[in-house]
Amino acid sequence: MLCQVCTAVNDDDAEYCRRCQHKLLVLSGPLADEETVDADASDVEDGEGFSLEEHLLERISILEEVVKRSSESMRSLLGSLRKQEENILVNHAGLTAIQDVLDEQGLLSRDDWNERWEAKIDAKLMALERRDRFTAIKDRILTLYNGEQREAFAALLDEVEHAFASLDVARGMSALQEAHKIHRSNTQLAEFLGEARFDDGDLDAAMRCFAAVLEVRPDHYQSLLYSGVIHHQRGDNRAARGFLERVVGLYPETFLPLFALGAVEAGSGDLGRAVVYLERAVSVERLPRALLLLGQCYQEMGRLTPAIKHLGEAVRLDPGLEECYHFLGLCYLDRHWNRKALEAFRQAQRLSPRKMRYEDLVAYLAGKTPSLEAMAPQVREMVEVGERLLAQGDEHQSLAMYRRALAKEPDHPALLITYALACLQLDRNDEIVAVTQRVIDQNPGEMLRTTAYATLIASLRGQGKYREGNVVGRRLLDEGSSDFTKAIAYYEMAYNLAEMDEDLDEALSLAKRALEHSPDELKQFPLAALGWVHYKREEYDQAVEYLSRSAELGDNATTMMHLGMALLASGRKDRARNVFSSLRQLDGSSRGLEARMLDFVRDSAQILSGLQSRRAES
Repeated sequence: MLCQVCTAVNDDDAEYCRRCQHKLLVLSGPLADEETVDADASDVEDGEGFSLEEHLLERISILEEVVKRSSESMRSLLGSLRKQEENILVNHAGLTAIQDVLDEQGLLSRDDWNERWEAKIDAKLMALERRDRFTAIKDRILTLYNGEQREAFAALLDEVEHAFASLDVARGMSALQEAHKIHRSNTQLAEFLGEARFDDGDLDAAMRCFAAVLEVRPDHYQSLLYSGVIHHQRGDNRAARGFLERVVGLYPETFLPLFALGAVEAGSGDLGRAVVYLERAVSVERLPRALLLLGQCYQEMGRLTPAIKHLGEAVRLDPGLEECYHFLGLCYLDRHWNRKALEAFRQAQRLSPRKMRYEDLVAYLAGKTPSLEAMAPQVREMVEVGERLLAQGDEHQSLAMYRRALAKEPDHPALLITYALACLQLDRNDEIVAVTQRVIDQNPGEMLRTTAYATLIASLRGQGKYREGNVVGRRLLDEGSSDFTKAIAYYEMAYNLAEMDEDLDEALSLAKRALEHSPDELKQFPLAALGWVHYKREEYDQAVEYLSRSAELGDNATTMMHLGMALLASGRKDRARNVFSSLRQLDGSSRGLEARMLDFVRDSAQILSGLQSRRAES
């Protein structure tokens, strides 16, 4: 065989030329004996001499020209990339300037700007994800349809694809719904639509889609799993168990069905069955939250060795898992490892959101502020809807309702305080500063002014700005004249000093002054502050005394956490365990892990992707 590059003769089965080492891509047929070419001689073509050196020089010249053009193209691309980078920086600078102007004029806060931006980005990314997923299955959806309306069905699928391509999710979902009406037995279409509705939080629509899939394919993995999770969310554990047991029977080596079934059994109180499924789940995927739920089950069963093992692994995988430290502390207490238990509870307290630990006083003051009854019925209704949406976790719609109410009554101090408290709950600290200052500037009654100051101090404390909080506390002390206002100011400053572990003598003095000025209905707060300062001073008996008195006047999660730590530090292990055991019921912000299964499945795209990949490989 002849090499196309250098014309050297090579064996018939050679892959590379023996002379120039080029791959023999284009080969001649076998030569006759009389056509043998001397590999070392110059080639002869049409009677004219042709030297190998000239041939190689020509080839090199061509390659040099190609490299030159490639270099020029690369320089052009780099230049275009730099221009795009400069344009992005210019656009970002312009948007930042607009953000600053809106923030300075109080029209749109920086937090609100960032959240809206992130919401838009999430929406666009979701549209891109749905576009890619739909594009991958569009042909299969169309193939499954063989009815009389094929053209209309295909047109709707094209509209879905175009809508997703233009990032118009709403139009795409509407067209997808119309296509589903034409062909309800299309399993690919129903599955895609069901997952999309599940991601959007429309569980009823998702359930109908998955039911349509199961009518055609009773063993469909995704539909069985999602149906079980949705039934569990609705509180129908019997139906949830039926779906999940079916999917576990069909797919025994997948994580999510086993975890979901374990969570259902744990929520039903059958811990023995729960640990069986959870052990199988973590043998497939050792995820921190699954290990936490398994360790919690073992702890409640009194099996401390496996509980400590799984909880310890969970915190190694996710050191920020606050609940894990709480259950580890309970296990250590039962093992009489008091030092380890105290350190675990301290770590749990450090990881708890600071702002949630100090809203007890603010919530108390909010209940004493003037009501919204004097407002227009329309405004009051907006506030009630906002509060209901906030309780349901719909942050954006809740804030929108509050803002609509403020547009009607922009200077109403009670409405401003209500909005500030919502911002405190949502950690919107920039807005809290502006809103509370508007209340203070109006010089309202003592209760509203004090509540505004307390809300501002709680926001600063939540950010770790203790000194700034004490500056505000001094302002409140200077402006107030009543014992009530002084008690609040002294209490806030004492707590801040205790949290900083600085000047604990001054903190103790301030806490005592707060108790002296407090009316009876407020005494639980300065008593709690006194107990916490004594704990920081390592005066544990006094800490237990004051924290116990505070807990008798009103239980709250912060006081009970501090009381349990003081009891443990003072050697009263049994009473400390009782306090820590009851703490979970007092802390309304912490739901049981089994109740979070829906969120876990919704947020587990990576896990689901891995499961689907393994199923495809099998």
